[in-house]
Amino acid sequence: MKYLDEYRDGQKCRRLADEISRLVTRPWSIMEVCGGQTHSIIRNGIDQILPDEITMIHGPGCPVCVTPLKMIDRALSIAARPEVIFCSFGDMLRVPGSKDDLFRIRAAGGDVRLVYSPLDAVTIAQDNPDREVVFFAIGFETTAPANAMAVKIAARRGLSNFSMLVSHVLVPPAIEAIMRAPGCRVNAFLAAGHVCCVTGFRQYPPLCEQYGVPIVVTGFEPLDILEGIRRAVVQLENGQAFVENAYARVVSEQGNTAAQAVLDEVFQVTDRGWRGIGVIPRSGWKLSDTWRDFDAEYRFPADDIQTCESDRCRAGEVLQGTIRPDQCEAFGRECTPRTPLGATMVSSEGACAAYYNYGRFVALEPASSGRS
Repeated sequence: MKYLDEYRDGQKCRRLADEISRLVTRPWSIMEVCGGQTHSIIRNGIDQILPDEITMIHGPGCPVCVTPLKMIDRALSIAARPEVIFCSFGDMLRVPGSKDDLFRIRAAGGDVRLVYSPLDAVTIAQDNPDREVVFFAIGFETTAPANAMAVKIAARRGLSNFSMLVSHVLVPPAIEAIMRAPGCRVNAFLAAGHVCCVTGFRQYPPLCEQYGVPIVVTGFEPLDILEGIRRAVVQLENGQAFVENAYARVVSEQGNTAAQAVLDEVFQVTDRGWRGIGVIPRSGWKLSDTWRDFDAEYRFPADDIQTCESDRCRAGEVLQGTIRPDQCEAFGRECTPRTPLGATMVSSEGACAAYYNYGRFVALEPASSGRS
């Protein structure tokens, strides 16, 4: 039955791709702002069955990848302290800082632990009252509610040895920054369904109106993505630009109001640096002043961090959608999952990792053509 379902889904995907081919009359560029969608597109060859007129652009949809180098170096500095147990999701362990990564810090004696939930870090703090426990809280709006609840639970348990290094980023300001960038060639966006599950999509209509771009809320399965592309193409061909929810089985306009209440209580909006892009105003969250005692940046100040980016890595251009991963000269050569130059090669949502893992090694045009 599983294989029959997969066959039927494949037939439906083919029909959707054929319908898109019939609809399109001119070239359009559509950007997904979600690393999960990027991997689904590349793994399933969605971009290869679309008509030539449709170009998929991979946006800054990987939260690990957009975490700025200075924040990575700050995390490494904290993790190296002997009194600290540093907790992180697995994606961050191989992300290169200026000199080291968390694996090397652990190999040198640092107590770096892989966790699967921020509540794991809270439990570690409770079990180790003589140690400082720091959780590296990154991500888009999707993971933020669980991190906010972890802070509240730590406070409820009286854990003065627990703190978070927060580097949360927000999707709508990133879309606006992309549309304002010189030479922007994005005609429509696929919005990440899991983000909108939390926030709803009330923030998107002003972007559609101001920049004249359709935004379609989309899931992650091949059928979801192709349906999102189809709806975007219909709008583009008809000269329309509005928010459309193609993931109604999960997403509502209002989103998860209970999660939003927790976020409003624990976090406040702040300017946030994005790796490869720069500072985007009001594009992230930090712990509010009420919860400052749980802020690792406040507890472990490190203002003298000097960052050093690789001069071979073009991950910033990949994150902005100006080149594909296989157009970087280092891709698959100096930069591999075992010897990464940037986060986009080691994160499970990174575009470079998707291209490497699914064999996209040959650029359609010379790599140098992507450099301005």
